[in-house]
Amino acid sequence: MKKILLLLIILLAFGLRLYRINAPLADWHSWRQADTSAVSRNFVNQGFDLLRPRFDDLSNVATNKYENPEGYRFVEFPIYNLFQAGAFKIWPVVSLEVWGRLVSIFFSLGSLIWLYLIVKKFLDEKTALLAAFFFAVLPFNIYYSRVILPEPMMLFTSLGMIYFFSRWLEKAKSLDFVLMIFLAVLSFLLKPFTLVLILPLAFLAWQKWGFDKKKWLGLLFSFFLALLPFLGWRWWISHFPEGIPRSAWLFDTSGIRLKGAFFWWLFGERIGKLILGGWGLILLGLGMITKPSKKEGGFFLSWLAAILLYFVIVAGGNIQHDYYQILAIPILCVFLAKGASFLLTAPANYFSKWLCYLLLMTSVLFMLAFSWYQVRDFFNINNSVIVEAGQAVDRLVPQDAKVVAPYSGDTAFLYQTKRKGWPVGIEVEKMINLGAEYYVNFNFDAEVDWLSQTYCVIEKTPQWVIIDLTRKCEWTE
Repeated sequence: MKKILLLLIILLAFGLRLYRINAPLADWHSWRQADTSAVSRNFVNQGFDLLRPRFDDLSNVATNKYENPEGYRFVEFPIYNLFQAGAFKIWPVVSLEVWGRLVSIFFSLGSLIWLYLIVKKFLDEKTALLAAFFFAVLPFNIYYSRVILPEPMMLFTSLGMIYFFSRWLEKAKSLDFVLMIFLAVLSFLLKPFTLVLILPLAFLAWQKWGFDKKKWLGLLFSFFLALLPFLGWRWWISHFPEGIPRSAWLFDTSGIRLKGAFFWWLFGERIGKLILGGWGLILLGLGMITKPSKKEGGFFLSWLAAILLYFVIVAGGNIQHDYYQILAIPILCVFLAKGASFLLTAPANYFSKWLCYLLLMTSVLFMLAFSWYQVRDFFNINNSVIVEAGQAVDRLVPQDAKVVAPYSGDTAFLYQTKRKGWPVGIEVEKMINLGAEYYVNFNFDAEVDWLSQTYCVIEKTPQWVIIDLTRKCEWTE
């Protein structure tokens, strides 16, 4: 029966994540998704060069310093792109974008299973099923489990690392240790922030070994080896500074860390309202004050402490963008499940059984409803013109042409053209000297007026204009 319940939860999670799976890549955080998908598209079109991933932006917007004529894109090691592009090459029955979302969905379902196994191991089957259920239905997690980003894969590898580490401590099997190190390598390559999750692993090791120096040195050396591929990747990309986006802002160049605004945005707006819909704080609070089981000890609390440490270290990233909170979703689901389990089993001589059930149902329903009220806009295409104009460019412009597609530096518009180029205007003549051949815009400003009178307009509609920058000709109405 319990396996059937888990299967139903997995099917529910899968079905929810198919919502608007065919939508154009112009939804929430489309700029970041477009950059990721562009790398995959270039793998498909130009070959799988994992050491030199390229996207479509040839400008200096990402670095604010170097022009990027080769379009290098050096962030996380492109494991996710390998899966997205590889799936499309093997079975191109759906678009590259749909494959990207499907890859994220499948890794998210894997994360759900890891979470279930971890909670079952340290608590019980019922709480594990509840944690899996919350992971499946939280609106914030539904959206970010089907985005074209490496985060869903990052959750899968990091949760797998935790699970196999706990198995290895218990059973001392070499295969568990090898799998743990392998997943740790992938996790660090995808997002080095997952290093904070060593804290709950260290807690488990301390519970098992105490202060056994020999075992601790061996463990530290193993994690150092797991970190070597990431360090090698960072050394390699240092040779291509034009392809490395600015990253200092992630660590709080604005000075917001631990200020009032830091707590308001992160714990009030993001976790309190966006992720938990306000009412989820009831279950979260109950889960945090519930006395830990003997087997659990302080494991889940140490995991929560690791996430809080991550919030403080990566303060700029967490305040600037909500997708940085994806790393917190599993442990939030654990404490939601503990809170729900408490209400389901609260002692009848202290609490009203039916009122506990009513509070649980009300909290869950309101949490999901109020969170969805905010998250639903994430799925919207707020500027469909960039999709339509991009399709026009793809129809009228040679495939190897370089395009200027101004969108305030946002590459989502450029991505829709399926061409390389520049996501900003202003210095158009400089871009022409760098190889720009066409210009497309939906904002009819002074720049468009000047270019329309100087160069040949090849298509103009009430929504957009496409201009050939290689030919000067007299403008006519």
